[in-house]
Amino acid sequence: MAHPTPLKFLQPGWYAIPMGLTGLALAWLRAAPLMGEMATGFALVVGSLAALVFVTLLVFTVLRGQRHPEAWAEDRRHPVRHAFIATLPVSAMLLGSLAAQLGVQHPLVSALWWAGSLGQLATTLWVMARWWTPAAQGGLSWMAVTPALFIPVVGNIIAPLGGVPLGHELWAAAQFGIGLLFWPVVLVLLLVRLVVQGPVPERLLPTAFILIAPPALAGLGVLQLGGSGSVAWACWGMAAFTFAWVGYALAGRIRNLPFALPHWGMSFPLAAFTSLTLRLAEVGSPMAVAGPVLLALTSIIILGLAMGTVRGLRDGTLLAPEPVAPIIPVTAA
Repeated sequence: MAHPTPLKFLQPGWYAIPMGLTGLALAWLRAAPLMGEMATGFALVVGSLAALVFVTLLVFTVLRGQRHPEAWAEDRRHPVRHAFIATLPVSAMLLGSLAAQLGVQHPLVSALWWAGSLGQLATTLWVMARWWTPAAQGGLSWMAVTPALFIPVVGNIIAPLGGVPLGHELWAAAQFGIGLLFWPVVLVLLLVRLVVQGPVPERLLPTAFILIAPPALAGLGVLQLGGSGSVAWACWGMAAFTFAWVGYALAGRIRNLPFALPHWGMSFPLAAFTSLTLRLAEVGSPMAVAGPVLLALTSIIILGLAMGTVRGLRDGTLLAPEPVAPIIPVTAA
């Protein structure tokens, strides 16, 4: 049954949907050298859908802020949910990047990319400023250390995808460096949390796929900035191992979970890994086979996520209060 005030539960994490769709569109665009104009056509269709979802969410986000300001305030205070606020500027930056890579030269494209870039930088500063605050006063705590923390802290690594084709290479390189600097920091924090606090709540398990995104995006960024192909291959190796590690360890458990918004955490990382694989395939590597296979897999998974979202909206299970997951600290034997 639908909740009487569904708009109240339109949390920032919903922007993971246009993130995933735009990532898929970028992946299809990367497939054009191998698959021709059909791939570009798919990129246009999926990209248009991503833009439509983004604008729709933006309108309802404004309405939510007006009608339920306390819900927006709770999102900002929440130890986990606050990290998903970064999905909004990241989605804007990705849409601008997609338009730029499609060759759209318009001031609105540059404005969209700049809005996302500066919004992401501001979100990173806001999130990391909390780290200097005691945990009891809303600062960083082990509860807050989940894979979602990569989005605001490491999301700056996306900058070269649109910054270079738009002519903002130096700024994109600087923002890329911020993501590179804090990628290992968040990774170490997450691994320590797993030892000290135990695994993340079951419903957040799909977000473990976010670990694939930083190395995949680092490889794409290196190539976009004219860097070494060997470094990009090293990044591909890290992304491939992370994909195998997370998939082997968690795929079965994720498959048995009821569908929820965190499942969209799998979409963009898989799309980013697929894009890097296809980018490396452009130089005649063995990835010419692996790339299309990954593209098909990612497309099927995102289609499944979209169908699950439609069912969840129809049944009223998505725009509803989150279940409270108990967090049981690990004690020494």
